[in-house]
Amino acid sequence: MNNSGRPGSNKGKRNLWLLTCAVVMVVLILLRTQQGSSEEVQDQALLATVNIGSIENTIAAAGSLQPSDYVDVGAQVSGQLQRLYVEIGDIVSEGQLLAEIDARVQEARVEASRASIESLESQIASRQATLELARSNAKRQARLNTQNATSQLDYDNAMVALATAESNVIQLQKQIEQSQASLESEATELEFTRIYAPMAGTVVSIAMEEGRTLNASQSAPTILRIADLGTMTVEADISEADIGDIKPGMEVYFTTLGGGQRRWYGSVRQILPTPTIESNVVLYTGLFDVENTDGSLLPEMTAQVFFITASARDVLTVPLGAITLLDAPRRRTPAERDSAASGDSPPATENALPREVMASIMTAARERGITPRPALATVIDANGTEVQKQLMIGVSSRVSAEVLAGLEAGDQVVAGIIQRQQASQAARQNSPTGGFRPGGF
Repeated sequence: MNNSGRPGSNKGKRNLWLLTCAVVMVVLILLRTQQGSSEEVQDQALLATVNIGSIENTIAAAGSLQPSDYVDVGAQVSGQLQRLYVEIGDIVSEGQLLAEIDARVQEARVEASRASIESLESQIASRQATLELARSNAKRQARLNTQNATSQLDYDNAMVALATAESNVIQLQKQIEQSQASLESEATELEFTRIYAPMAGTVVSIAMEEGRTLNASQSAPTILRIADLGTMTVEADISEADIGDIKPGMEVYFTTLGGGQRRWYGSVRQILPTPTIESNVVLYTGLFDVENTDGSLLPEMTAQVFFITASARDVLTVPLGAITLLDAPRRRTPAERDSAASGDSPPATENALPREVMASIMTAARERGITPRPALATVIDANGTEVQKQLMIGVSSRVSAEVLAGLEAGDQVVAGIIQRQQASQAARQNSPTGGFRPGGF
């Protein structure tokens, strides 16, 4: 009987041992969790380095590209478009033949006008002979009349005949002049059937195809457009909230979706006074030109435009989060918060900038057209101590500011605070299960 009872006894011992291990593991995990919950990560200062850089304060706007100079080439006479000698993308020179319109009607009119002139010119000799005869008769009747050798009726008839002959000659001459003018008009219309390029450029669009009938009686139908792509005009949509800060002559640049980080620079040429209203949003159009020597800019491209309201090149820069403007509500540094909590004195603040330094800063700022602003920054000195310094700020953007005085390149400044948090919270966030889960054994 004792031998038959040994397997059950061993099984009970093994279960007891597993239960004991599970209890120990649970106790260890609970102790570790409680220990972690009491640990705290202290505040840490986020440091940044003062370095040399460039700052731009910009106003952003959306825009599109258009050729600075283009012309719509149309038809001045009606007829069928017989030949089109160019395609989209062709580069043409001024005076190059672009298209031809069926000219049979215009040619017939020119021939008719020439025949009419020849007919009138053939009559001029007969009229001139009649005029000479009338002049001879008039002279004879005048001589006889002085001698009382002719009747008054014959004399009067001779004078009337002379006047009629002169009038007929003048009338025929005017008819010839009128026919010549008609001939010139018909010849001009004949020339209009051959369409030439009015300017050098690139064919950017073609609105008509060969065989199309053109009707120029009401308005000139457009056949194609030629544009000079060597210079492009950017049309920027400017919000009415920003239009007051943008002036002609202001520096501006833009980027394109396919241009990567490349920038094209120019200056504002004109602000159109008439706005466009889209969904109750008032937008004004700003225009500026850029050179397109490599042909990388094309019509209707989307442009992200940046108007530079202020800029500084190769100057000392500091992150905007590392300074506190004295004319704005001032935040406390980590050291000030700790000293306030412990009752200690706050970090030392160096004296104000000397008057001669301030005077030189103001003079240089006036020459650049900017207004310097006083500010405070917390600097880490060689001993690792936080020291507040007074400084002067020039141009600033959304992320950094120009340091006019008070800091040097390489200085370490406090740019922010890493907030304290419970270690247990960080452990739970990093844990894939979110903590201990019973039943995991």
